[in-house]
Amino acid sequence: MTSPSRPSVNERAACIKLLLMDCDGVLTDGRIWILQDGEDQKAFNTRDGLGLDIWHRAGLKSGIISGRHSSAVERRARALGMSFIHLGVSHKVNAFEESLSDAGVAADQVAYIGDDLNDVPLMSRSGLAVAVGDGSDDVVARAHYVTQAKGGAGAVREVIELILKAQDRWSGLIAEYLQ
Repeated sequence: MTSPSRPSVNERAACIKLLLMDCDGVLTDGRIWILQDGEDQKAFNTRDGLGLDIWHRAGLKSGIISGRHSSAVERRARALGMSFIHLGVSHKVNAFEESLSDAGVAADQVAYIGDDLNDVPLMSRSGLAVAVGDGSDDVVARAHYVTQAKGGAGAVREVIELILKAQDRWSGLIAEYLQ
């Protein structure tokens, strides 16, 4: 008896309508600076930001699901136009399911980018499970795709390019930059 073939990464990417991700270790390099007033400080990669801008111009939605609350992340997510911002959540699966429901998409239409163990449940529910290049071994082993870029170093942009190219939309969306 032959088992049905599994969809390729490009076939999975062609179906994606919603991009969700963890923050620390995905949009950032995972380091957190705690300031004297208790706030934290993080660094974000501008290539990820431009990638998300292109993603949103394609009419697609994005969001963050993070176990930590951070005003810096909230400000960055809002500035990038993310539709779903779940910070300080202890049950990421609930936030994931809520985002899918609000976006009106099925799980196989979601790409989720993670870097560590608490991302595995969301990756396993997603049509395209992505691990950043420096993700934990257990996460990498469960991913459909592993980025070449490390978290905080353009990994989100790499995923956006992968998906939009699989949907044959990338060239049209970046044409204005190449003139």
